[in-house]
Amino acid sequence: MSIKQWIFVITLFFSSSLLASPDIEHWTTDNGARVYFVNAPELPMVDVNIVFNAGAARDGEYPGLAKLTNAMLDEGAADLDADAIADTFSSVGANYSASSERDMAVLSLRTLTEKKAFDTALNMFAEVIAKPSFPESSFLRIKQQLLTALQAEKQSPQSIATRTFFQKLYGQHPYSRMSVGDTSSVEKINLDDLKAFYQQYYVAKNAVVVIVGDVSKQQANEMATTLTKNLKSGNTAPELAAVTPLTKQQQVVLPFPSSQTTIMMGQIGMSRDDPDYFPLYVGNHILGGSGLVSMLSDEIREKRGLTYGVYSYFSPMQKAGPYVFGLQTRNDQTEEALHVLKDTLNAYIKNGPTEAQLKAAKQNITGGFALRVDSNSKIADYLSMIGFYGLPLDYLDSFNDKVNAVTVADIKDAFKRRVHADKMLTVLVGGETK
Repeated sequence: MSIKQWIFVITLFFSSSLLASPDIEHWTTDNGARVYFVNAPELPMVDVNIVFNAGAARDGEYPGLAKLTNAMLDEGAADLDADAIADTFSSVGANYSASSERDMAVLSLRTLTEKKAFDTALNMFAEVIAKPSFPESSFLRIKQQLLTALQAEKQSPQSIATRTFFQKLYGQHPYSRMSVGDTSSVEKINLDDLKAFYQQYYVAKNAVVVIVGDVSKQQANEMATTLTKNLKSGNTAPELAAVTPLTKQQQVVLPFPSSQTTIMMGQIGMSRDDPDYFPLYVGNHILGGSGLVSMLSDEIREKRGLTYGVYSYFSPMQKAGPYVFGLQTRNDQTEEALHVLKDTLNAYIKNGPTEAQLKAAKQNITGGFALRVDSNSKIADYLSMIGFYGLPLDYLDSFNDKVNAVTVADIKDAFKRRVHADKMLTVLVGGETK
């Protein structure tokens, strides 16, 4: 059976015990990589994530450098080119993927555990991780693709708003940069820059290895060794600077030829290990994080018909990530929609949720939790987060209990201390219909 067929039936065969509380084991390789492992024997397959502290926050003077480096790893390894690498993975039904965001860079592999497929995929994955060749022809092609994407951004009000929002909110902090960089920076990046970035950040002590699937702990240990043994030991990435919150309200208006205005509003939010994480998370779920049943949706969409959708979310990272509110509305309704958004936020900070709203939110969050860990890949993503951010190993076990422990008083206290409606950054993109 192919790996795609196994994916199709995966939810039918997953055990309820794994969904409830996967047993996480953790150790460190001889050269310093941290390993997180969950045995999931229900299906003959395994998911592997290698997470490096090598996201856009490490770009330095060249925004886009982390993204380019990550994208180049499977373009050539040892004496193989991109086609040979892709053919090797596909010949045994394995899936390789890579991504790079602000905090982290991730390389992922999914393969069957049948010996030939497993050995072929794992050895190829190890080559991609530890022996990239950075061919110039691929570099020029991917660089041009990135430049083309940056040009396309200029036609997207949401992309314009997001880029401006992060620049204004974070100022000189590394989080101000978009992972795709900017045109002037990407044009300057060369292959030597990529190789230097790789040598500094793609090292064992800067890596988290996550393994979830039908392998024993001994096999997982051998896998982790195979994947990291050819990496330099290196050093962990230096700690990022603290984020400075806004001290006053700011508004940026960017004209754009559209019939609708894109609104982004927000402030500095929280880090992944924030002590107020659960009161803020549950509180925001009620306010704007639960889709069409949120308070913001009720006030702005249902009662007034000012938008098709409105949202709010915390994006916790190593340092304090943003707390974001967003919607789109007709140009002539922008002022009213923004007014209702701010009024609803102010009222929520003052009054908090009702007991009924909190009960419904808890049921929604905890009731849907099993769906977030109903596959190897989803559990691997959670383990990646746990390992990368240094969260406790019982994070998944205790998640629902911590959600259920949140009270109305907790939410009111956290929002009054942490959310400052009078110090929000607001970005408006639109206002022109030509």
